[in-house]
Order: sequence, then C-alpha cells, then structure tokens
Amino acid sequence: MSKKSLIAVVISALALLSWSCTNSDNTTNANSETATMSPTTTAGPDNSEITSTNENGVRTETRTFRDNPRVSKVVVTTRNGDRTVKVYSRTGEERDVSKDGPPDVLHATGDAIADSAGWVKDKSVTVADKTKEGAKTVADKTVDTSKTVADKTVDVSKTVANKTVDTSKTVANKTKAGAKKTGRAIRKVIP
Repeated sequence: MSKKSLIAVVISALALLSWSCTNSDNTTNANSETATMSPTTTAGPDNSEITSTNENGVRTETRTFRDNPRVSKVVVTTRNGDRTVKVYSRTGEERDVSKDGPPDVLHATGDAIADSAGWVKDKSVTVADKTKEGAKTVADKTVDTSKTVADKTVDVSKTVANKTVDTSKTVANKTKAGAKKTGRAIRKVIP
C-alpha cells in the first residue's frame, strides 16, 4: 500500500471514530437530561410528600401537605444559586418566606411554616378543644359529686333509720309504761 492510501485510511478511521463518539455523547446527554427532568417523589414529615425536579439548571422542590389545615404546599426554587421559598395556604394565598421562614422548610412542621408566613391558627379549633376539656372536667366533677351525695345519702339514711328504731322503741316503752299505769288505775277504781 502506498503512503497516500494509508493516510486516507487512517483519516477515514479517525473520522468514523470521532463521529461514533459524538453520537455516544449525545445519547448519554439525552439520557441524563431525561433523568434530571423526570420528577422524584419522597415521603416527607408531617404527613407530606416532596417532589423534586431539575430542568435547565433550575431545581424545584415542592412539598405538598395532605391534611394540614393552614398550609397546602411549599415550593423551593433554586436558580443560579438564588433560593426562593413560596408558601401556599389552603385558601390559595401565596407568601414569600425566603428570608423569614424556617431554614429547612422541606422538613419543618406545617404549623412552623404557617407561622412564618403570618397565617393565624384557626381559633375555633382551639375553642372546640377547650370546650371538650371543660366538658370532661364538668363530667368528672359531676361524677365525684354524685358519689359524695350518694355516700352521704346512705349515711344519713342509716342514721335516720337508727333514730327511727330508737324513737319507736322509746315510744313503745312509754306506751307500755302508760298502759301499765292505766291498768293499775283501773284496778284501783274497780275493786
């Protein structure tokens, strides 16, 4: 083989190798972009769920609360190192708590997040709880008082029964003594 043909074969082989590496890199990049674009979901504390996505260098983490009465979700967005935290109430109200919120809103309690957003806790829930506690206290006191009244009633009824028995014995004895005197008086009158 001549020198020129050998150089042509080597250049062709390098071109083919370069083209196959480029296609391999594009396939790898496409797979990695697909992997970062698909959301991942994990269970979070306080009966919540955390979903993370990473699209075009923007990381978005969304924590959705299932049963918190004050907070429905928290969205943490990180773009070029800047972090923003938005909290959404059950009524749809949105607040930015990037500076005022708990340091780790993805793991803080829903009440701590709602407090940092400035949402007031529902007072009717507190009143209902206090009403339940008051009703339990009244019920306990009523049971205790009724036991005390029942005990005193039993004691008084025993005392009354004892006094009635004593009084009836006294009345019977006095009646018997009176009958004896009357009987003697009648004997004296009738000879």
